[in-house]
Amino acid sequence: MSIQQPSTTPVPIQDLTKLSIPTLPSVTPQPPKQNSLWSSNPVFSYLNDVYLTISEHRKNLGLTNPGTIENLNKEVSRDVFLNQYFFTGLRADLNKAFSINPAFQTSHTLSMGSQVLPPYAFSALFAAEDFFLQGNIDNDFSFSGRINYGWDKFNISKITLQLAQSQPSMVQLEQDYQGNDFSINLKTLNPNFIYDGFSGVAVASLLQSLTSKFALGLEAMYSKQPLAPPDTAVSYVARYNNDGKWIASAQVQAQGALIASFWRKVSDKVEAGLETQIAATMKQVADPLMGVGFEPVIEGTTTIGAKYEYRTAVFRGQLDSKGKVSAFLEKRILPTVSVLFSGEIDQFKNTSRLGLGLQFEAAGNEQLMMMQQGLVDANGNPIQGVTVV
Repeated sequence: MSIQQPSTTPVPIQDLTKLSIPTLPSVTPQPPKQNSLWSSNPVFSYLNDVYLTISEHRKNLGLTNPGTIENLNKEVSRDVFLNQYFFTGLRADLNKAFSINPAFQTSHTLSMGSQVLPPYAFSALFAAEDFFLQGNIDNDFSFSGRINYGWDKFNISKITLQLAQSQPSMVQLEQDYQGNDFSINLKTLNPNFIYDGFSGVAVASLLQSLTSKFALGLEAMYSKQPLAPPDTAVSYVARYNNDGKWIASAQVQAQGALIASFWRKVSDKVEAGLETQIAATMKQVADPLMGVGFEPVIEGTTTIGAKYEYRTAVFRGQLDSKGKVSAFLEKRILPTVSVLFSGEIDQFKNTSRLGLGLQFEAAGNEQLMMMQQGLVDANGNPIQGVTVV
């Protein structure tokens, strides 16, 4: 009886879905510890193991980037409150967009009766994927500009420059690092290393997520003028983000000030914000027996505001504990024309301020004009239900 040997000729696979491929367990191997300073030295090896353990634990927590300390309460101070929008007098803006990607836009602003806005100002903006450039010049040839450059998705370098007549010039250098669960910011204002060492202002801040919703941070400031002793200050911050439904933040400054804010999204069209500022200072008093003395004084201000978004209008209103009632309305009357109104009444001082403005938007080409009229989207495709003539 003869035994037939198996054939060595390979048999082609007819169905690749039936091919069983062994898989390896998803275990991340530890880095090799041979011929390395971090592994050969006992102290460095221990520190390396601690770092790897902490990094692995941070990944398991599902932490996210908490933002920067500069934008700690931007939902309240920039989005809801009127700080960035209020103006007085008459104002007219002419904005013209020439392209979208990269974005290039110019703006002409005319104002009258305002103590803050110049009579005329021209500004230009250019933004690419990793580059941002903005400049502004007014009728007195006062110039301000900003340059942002993103080296990668984590590092952003910023330069801010201001040149004004009869005022000192200002230059600010800034570096942002956005990690997976933390943010580091380094900035310096008017640095000078030529005379008497370093002079100027240096600020360093760190904001670290401890959980997926809660973050803690601190900000340290160092200030020094020539032939003067330096000054330092440290501030502590905290931020809690409940999945974008409501956000609470607090900041304790070294000068004895406390700033706490609360933001809530009431509905898809309504947002509300609350901010409280408490400051402790020393007030100089005159005593007939003791002479000149000081006594502690605590002052506080609370502001509450709301933002309403309608189909063709945005309304912002706020009220503070000092008796000020403010409102700002932006109403679009045409696809390219908007009316601006701002007003404020101070109940305690019996004063009021008003502002009225027009905003025009022009397009540099036909596609941008059709986008402003709501006929096509950003890619030039007709919007469903709209007839393009």
